[in-house]
Amino acid sequence: MVPARLSVVTLGAREVGTLRSFYRALGWPELPGGSDEWAGFLLGGVLLAIFPLTDLRAEAVPSGPAGVGDWSGMTLACNVDRRDEVDTAFREAVAAGAVPVAAPVDRPWGGRSGYIADPEGNRWEIAWAGGAVFDERGSLLSFGDAAT
Repeated sequence: MVPARLSVVTLGAREVGTLRSFYRALGWPELPGGSDEWAGFLLGGVLLAIFPLTDLRAEAVPSGPAGVGDWSGMTLACNVDRRDEVDTAFREAVAAGAVPVAAPVDRPWGGRSGYIADPEGNRWEIAWAGGAVFDERGSLLSFGDAAT
């Protein structure tokens, strides 16, 4: 089953450092390990991630699947509880009508994820990240070492 949760909103940034500085200036607490290559802000149960646009495009639009519209530069993520659930949730999403964009793979950052597109072309990452902790409702409590 694909969990009914929105875990991560990822903004593809032309300049990660600029967006990182902006959100820090708002007073939003940044996760440990942030840099001008990647930054994250835990916001009331959802992670706002900032990732280089070119890298995000390579993951979310590897071959530009036909019929799913132009990509907006943003992805949504549904994180699952265990690594092996990524492949199951990915298959179930495709069976429900999602367009497969990128099959699940182990990522250099230590997690596993794949991308699908909804009927309007919005990209969803089905992901597992070892440091993600959820409450009983599926709200993101921490991502790595940062807790709310």
